[in-house]
Amino acid sequence: MEYSRQLVDWVGQGNYWVLEVFAVVSATLLAALVVKVMLARLERKAEVTHNLWDDAVVGAIKRPLHWAVWLVGLSIAVEMIDPVVEDSLLNLVEPLRKIGIVWLLAWFLVLLIKRAEQNLMDPQYSEKPMDETTVRALGKLLRMSVLITAALVLLQSLGYSISGVLAFGGIGGIAVGFAAKDLLANFFGGLMIYLDRPFSVGDWVRSPDQEIEGVVEDIGWRLTRIRTFDKRPLYIPNSTFTHISLENPSRMSNRRIYETIGVRYSDASHLPEIIRRTEAYLRQHEALDTEQTLIVNFNKFAACSLDFFIYTFTKTTNWVEYHQIKQEVLLSILGIIEECGAECAFPTSTVHLPDQLRVLNEGTVASGGGAQ
Repeated sequence: MEYSRQLVDWVGQGNYWVLEVFAVVSATLLAALVVKVMLARLERKAEVTHNLWDDAVVGAIKRPLHWAVWLVGLSIAVEMIDPVVEDSLLNLVEPLRKIGIVWLLAWFLVLLIKRAEQNLMDPQYSEKPMDETTVRALGKLLRMSVLITAALVLLQSLGYSISGVLAFGGIGGIAVGFAAKDLLANFFGGLMIYLDRPFSVGDWVRSPDQEIEGVVEDIGWRLTRIRTFDKRPLYIPNSTFTHISLENPSRMSNRRIYETIGVRYSDASHLPEIIRRTEAYLRQHEALDTEQTLIVNFNKFAACSLDFFIYTFTKTTNWVEYHQIKQEVLLSILGIIEECGAECAFPTSTVHLPDQLRVLNEGTVASGGGAQ
């Protein structure tokens, strides 16, 4: 009772601000709890819809909004305390509140970009997830833009003129551009890789212009790392890809089998049957894509053989499987040639001797009736 009377007397002396501050803090606590419960319900509903954007927004806004409620509540409480203290707290609280608001907004945007980046690559949200390399690159650019913008807004809100900073940045940018043109060329080369997507991490690439061939392991802002087939790391400046031709066998739709096969001239009568049976065999092969071009034709009188060629495509693009299929096809064609009673040709030479010349024995040649 004595403490209650003291408290009433103290409040009666004009100290109502204590109750007001207590009420504001209590209201802030209640508001934080309400926000937490509402966001939890929204999160459960967002998980049901499987929409990448509402999941990203709800997941990103939880913590920033919680701290925003406390920032507003505590700043109001400080404003109530300010009239009864000797030193004005508003001179300190006002810039802190501005910094807090900008920081929370930037935090929310960074979290939103990060969660959207994860959702765009998740097959749960899309039947065709976006390319991981492109998504991560765009995410980095957006986060960097948010942080730079937040820093400039903070400077402006604290009373600093950013016009001088921007002017200095423009002049400094020109100087840096001349001093580091190769670095900038590599940076924009990497940006073009991310936007054009000629290859991604895990692709097998090669260049007919330079000795570049291997599997892409990493695409950085300055360098791209390629692991060659003898397991050596190859570091290539990104600007190189802006002026060379590049093949990406990993994105082939089919692999081609194009081989020329020769039979002996003495087996010319068997050649039509060999071609007919070879084409029939290729058209019924399950591993070959018959919707693509398929040709079996006699096309050349070679020096030692009658040549015909096969031109077809496998369904698989896997390098190892392709060679297994190609081996099976070539062995089967060899069997067809033998079944038709013919043989594959190989380089031979035939020497025709005139009738008046005949070989008697080793080292002796007879002409007419006398030995020489």
